[in-house]
Amino acid sequence: MTSRKPTKINQVLQKWPRGTVATQEWLSRMGVSNKLANWHVKSGWLVRFGARAFAQPGDRVDWLGGLYALQTQLGMSIHVGARTALELHGRSHFVPLGREKSVMLISDQPEQLPAWFRNHQWEADLRHSCLSLFKRIADKAVTKLDCGGFEVIMSSAERAVMEQMRKAGSNADIKHAYQLMEGLSTLRPYLVQELLENCRSVKVKRLFLWSAEKAGHDWFERLESSRVDLGKGKRQIYKGGQFNKKYQITVPQRKELPGV
Repeated sequence: MTSRKPTKINQVLQKWPRGTVATQEWLSRMGVSNKLANWHVKSGWLVRFGARAFAQPGDRVDWLGGLYALQTQLGMSIHVGARTALELHGRSHFVPLGREKSVMLISDQPEQLPAWFRNHQWEADLRHSCLSLFKRIADKAVTKLDCGGFEVIMSSAERAVMEQMRKAGSNADIKHAYQLMEGLSTLRPYLVQELLENCRSVKVKRLFLWSAEKAGHDWFERLESSRVDLGKGKRQIYKGGQFNKKYQITVPQRKELPGV
């Protein structure tokens, strides 16, 4: 490594948070071409992290640092969502760290993650889904997670539980979604209302309203469910359960629900 740091890479490092990835797309906007980036790798100013991705020498980059690059440098809609967002909001004692922990990453529109992110051996089990769940995302449905030196975008609790319900595909998933709902006593009814009205999934809207009413949350009484399009016809979302006439869905029997 040369004794004097080149001016261009020094400017880049000043705007590059430690513990995050720098993509070639971002470096190019900062005036560092692919050829120059390769030269900096050989000179020791950059470390290759993957195809068209770099890290700072000596940095430990976890999945949050990779997600930061996807959001801020590539402009992708991917964010921490569903169960993981609820966990990071302090809704459970689980923190998604370690290879045995699964992390739910959600994209609001179809998008393919770059190879450097998909192929890296992160210290967590990353599970990515493209849901396109909402016609419009309310401003308050987005929040930021402080990662120490940088921030990443994640779903609000109101949005996250709907994402979790969209992912629910088994009886166990449905019961888990209800269990999560039981702990959500402080949701903001105005935001819930806006998300429900913009939600594309009939299953999610019916399951959300049923579980919120069943849990007996005070904020449920402030919703205007008549403004939410619940579609037509019956839906079997829980196998072997009982039929709820109000929401036209099959749901777990009382004895099957945790905490009931």
